Amino acid sequence: MKDIKRKTTSAAGATKLSRRSLLKTGAAAAAASAFPAPMLWAQNIKDITITHIGQSYSTIPNIAEQANADLGFTVDMQTVPDNTAHINRLLTQPQTVDVTDVPNTNMKYFVGRGVLMPLNVADYKYWDKTVPLFTKGEYASGEKASLQGYAPIKAQYYTDETGSEYSLEPTEWLVGVPLYYNADTLGIRPDLIGRPIESWAELLNPEFSGRVALQDGVNVGVPDAAMALEAMGEVSYVDKGNMTRDEIDATVDKLIEYKRDGHFRSFWANFDQSVQLMASGEVVLQSMWSPAVTEVRTRGIECKYNGMKEGYRGWYIMMMGMNHLEGLQRDCAIEYMNWYNSGWAGAFISRQGFYNSVPDNVKGYMTENEYGYWYEGKEASEDILNPFGKVMEKAGVVRDGGSLWDRMGNIGIWNTLMDEDRYLVRRWQDFIAA
Repeated sequence: MKDIKRKTTSAAGATKLSRRSLLKTGAAAAAASAFPAPMLWAQNIKDITITHIGQSYSTIPNIAEQANADLGFTVDMQTVPDNTAHINRLLTQPQTVDVTDVPNTNMKYFVGRGVLMPLNVADYKYWDKTVPLFTKGEYASGEKASLQGYAPIKAQYYTDETGSEYSLEPTEWLVGVPLYYNADTLGIRPDLIGRPIESWAELLNPEFSGRVALQDGVNVGVPDAAMALEAMGEVSYVDKGNMTRDEIDATVDKLIEYKRDGHFRSFWANFDQSVQLMASGEVVLQSMWSPAVTEVRTRGIECKYNGMKEGYRGWYIMMMGMNHLEGLQRDCAIEYMNWYNSGWAGAFISRQGFYNSVPDNVKGYMTENEYGYWYEGKEASEDILNPFGKVMEKAGVVRDGGSLWDRMGNIGIWNTLMDEDRYLVRRWQDFIAA
C-alpha cells in the first residue's frame, strides 16, 4: 500500500493552515489572510451549533452534555427513530444536519451522492493511532482482515477529494472518522443447553427446533444464517457477504424449509425484544448484541457470548460531516469529530461493550480494571459498571471471547449491504411471510 501524504487541504483541495496548528502556535499574524486569529475564532464559536443526528446507539444525552462542557460551541444531538428515517433525512434534508454517524450497512447509499464531506487525513488528529482494521485493513498481527461483507477497508478511503468513489488503497481522503466497532456472535443460554456451543452450525441444529431466534433485518439475520448454512455444508458461497442471486435463493429457500418445520421461535426487531426472548427462556440460541447479553446477565440469568470456530460477525460505525459545511461551521464540525475520539466519549461507549477506534485515548478515561476487562481480556478485579453506573458484571468475570484482538482478529463476515440488496430484501420478505 502506498504512503498517505500528510498535507492539510481544504475541501476544495487548496493548501491552508489548520485551525488546530494556529491554536497551538499562536501564529495569528502569519495566518491573517488564511484563517481567523485564534482569539477571534474562540470568540465566534460560542454562537455555533453543530447538529449531530444518529440512532439511539450514538446520540446519547450524556455524550452531548460532555461535548458542550469541553467545546466552546453547542452540540445539538437528535435521535432519528429508525434506520430508514436516518437514511431519508441525510438524502433529502442534508442541510438540516452538520454531523452524522453511519453504520457500515448503510455506507453504499451515499457513495457519489455529494451529501457527505470527504475529510482530509491531516484534519483528523488521531489517524496514526487508529486501529489498523481501518487504516490498513489488517489485524494487529499484520494479517489481512476478512473482506467477506462490507469490511472497514472497503469504505474508509475516497479515491480523491470529490468523494465520488471508494479506494481500497490508502489515500489522503477519508470517508469519515471511524468511531466504534464490535465482534458479534450467538447469544447462548448454557444452563438450558447443557453442553458447549462452538459453531454457527448450532443455530440450525434440529436439537434446538422451536427455541431459536434471528434478528429480523437482512443486514444481521442473513449473515448469521449464512454463517450457519455454510458451517453445516448446506450452502457454499464465493462471498457470503455479497451473494449472487443464486446464492440468495439457495439461502432463503433453505431458511424457508427450516421455518416451515417450526425451527424459529421468533424474529426480533430491537434490543428489548432480544433480551426478553433470552431472559424468559423462550429461546436458547439467537442472533444477539453484546450489550443485550450483558443485560440478561444483570438479571441473574446465565447467558454466554463466546466466539464460534468460524469467526465473529463484525460491524462498525463511522462519523462524517456534511458536504454543505463551510467556514467556521465546518471547522467546528471537524473539531467535534476529533473530540469524539479524544477519549471521554470512547470510554463511555466502551462501557457498554463496544470498542473505540483509538484505544490509547480511551485508556486514560477508564480505570485499570475497566480497560483490562473490556480491551485486554483480563479478569475483573472489581465489579464492572455500565455507562450509567449499573453493575454489568461481577468481579472475577472475564469478557466472553477475551481481548480486543482475540475477538476482532477473528472476523468471519462483516455486516453488509449487498450489491443485490433489493433482490435480497424481496426474498427475505418471502421468508418472513412463509
